[in-house]
Amino acid sequence: MKTGIDQNILLAQMQRLNQLAKNGANQNVTDVSSSNPVKQNDFGNVLNNAIGKVNQYQQQSSLAASQVETGDGGASLVKAVIASQKASVAFQATVEVRNKVVSAYQDIMNMPI
Repeated sequence: MKTGIDQNILLAQMQRLNQLAKNGANQNVTDVSSSNPVKQNDFGNVLNNAIGKVNQYQQQSSLAASQVETGDGGASLVKAVIASQKASVAFQATVEVRNKVVSAYQDIMNMPI
């Protein structure tokens, strides 16, 4: 089922964000033996990709809802509701990640030097 795959991808992205947050945001390291930067996803790129995916879910939800309203494309109400819920869950997860990042930033800024 395609919905399960999309949820698994979203869950994997969230777990990767969590792992990056635990390990530190600096994931672009230089290979000492070759002096070439090792290409890895840094925290900013992962976050941008996750936000882009949320935007994609919201656009799909909006399109499905408008198709149901107008009766175009043979869209079913069930698919529109599923797309809406998927967009809602993804947005809520993004807001929670944002809240955690803001909280961590505030904790760091309040540390004594």
